[in-house]
Amino acid sequence: MSAPALPAAPLNLLSIQSWVSYGHVGNAAAMFPLQCLGIEVWAVNTVQFSNHTGYGAWTGAVFAPELVAELLDGIEARGVLPGCSGVLSGYMGSEGTVAAVVAAVSRVRQASPGALYCCDPVMGDVGRGVFVRPELPELIGAQAIPAADIVTPNQFELELLTGRRVDTLEHALEAARALRERLNPGGPRIVVVTSLVRQDAPAGVIETLAVTGEGAWLCRTPLIDLDPPRNGTGDAIAALFFGQYLRTGGDVARALSLSMSALYALLDLTHRLGTREIQLVAARDEYAAPGRVFGAEQVG
Repeated sequence: MSAPALPAAPLNLLSIQSWVSYGHVGNAAAMFPLQCLGIEVWAVNTVQFSNHTGYGAWTGAVFAPELVAELLDGIEARGVLPGCSGVLSGYMGSEGTVAAVVAAVSRVRQASPGALYCCDPVMGDVGRGVFVRPELPELIGAQAIPAADIVTPNQFELELLTGRRVDTLEHALEAARALRERLNPGGPRIVVVTSLVRQDAPAGVIETLAVTGEGAWLCRTPLIDLDPPRNGTGDAIAALFFGQYLRTGGDVARALSLSMSALYALLDLTHRLGTREIQLVAARDEYAAPGRVFGAEQVG
């Protein structure tokens, strides 16, 4: 009897984000869904907090930006960087962290030229405004965006990065295309606009728009009234889209459909259970194979 076939070697991602001991934001929101997709995650944590700052009180520490390079030194010493498929970044708390992330992306690309960088430009949101240091939006726009192959701004962040109003589908497409022109010219240059609520959309829905050089796709799900909005959803969708994009061999429409369907299941479960934290672990079966799939419609 022949031995059973071995599974394919997993993809490897470097994820540079914050960490919380309780709850799910940053790497604590991104790692588990990626692992459920069969992806190995090399996590580099930029902070270690007891919980996310939305509670108004927390304990812990912000790590020096130099730690990113130091940890990358140790990973590189294992000889594994040539097998890294991509870098994912989220919240960057300081100027030094922005520079450290961009330097890490450069080092990974030197060892693995095909590696992609997905930047979630965490800066603010509708209702809350800008919640990072005042200098960070400009720094992210000047340093991280030009290095990125994929960016996943929410509607507010897209407006902030482009200086354009986004209230209709046409405006969203125009702003996303303008942002695309600023991305890494050697990459696929994909802009994924999350939490899109526009004047010309059907009532009771929320959308995510993906714009590439080949076209644009829109995925629409029912709007779940979560009050207060749950922290970590942006971190989760950035990870899910990036992971599915890599797993599907670059199929943007399928990656958008699968990631948004998984996020809807996660938020629906969170809503039904009435919990303050997103139910990341309880929704584990939805990440690779969502039970209810929302299709992606081509719009451009």
